[in-house]
Parts: sequence; structure tokens; C-alpha cells
Amino acid sequence: MKTKQWAIIGYITIIGWIIAYVKSKENRDNFVNYHLEQALGLAVAGLIWSVAAGILLSIIPALSAIFSVLSLLPLIFMVFGIINANSGVQKPIPVIGKFFENRFVFLQQ
Repeated sequence: MKTKQWAIIGYITIIGWIIAYVKSKENRDNFVNYHLEQALGLAVAGLIWSVAAGILLSIIPALSAIFSVLSLLPLIFMVFGIINANSGVQKPIPVIGKFFENRFVFLQQ
């Protein structure tokens, strides 16, 4: 498979990320590593967001309408990442992407 395809697969669930990570270890590519880094950061941010939203909703249930709309953010960011990977650019995911650049050292090795 081409590097673009591995970068895109990395965004599709954590299982897709693991498959892309294992396959990209054979042929190290900065493009795939960059998008794996962004996808892993997005997964971590999505998990933190879900936990925080669950805690806040258990305290203030009236916010459920707002959080139901905001729960789409990880999906929207994932689509941005897939579009960037398909375009062949190493562009960070909006809002949170810069934070995860060069954070996961094991991807650089």
C-alpha cells in the first residue's frame, strides 16, 4: 500500500492505527509517522473529552444538548486529518493538532 493509504487508515479507529503503525515500522516514512502522531493525539484527546463530558453531564444534566453537538468534534477532526493525509500534506488537525506534534517519541524511532 502507498504511504497515503497507511496515513488514512491510521485515523480510522484505534485498530486502524495499530495496523498502520505495525505496517509502517517496516518502511519508516515521515509522512505516515506524522499522521499516526496526529491520529493518536486525536484518539487521546477524544478519550479525555468523553470522560470530561461524562463527568460534567453527571453533575449538570441540563448541558446534554450542548454536549451532544460537541461530541461530534472528534469525528470532524478525524475527517480533517483524513483529508490532509489524502492531500499528501503534513498539516496539523485544527485546534489540537499542534499540541501533539513531536509528543510521541516512539513514533520517531
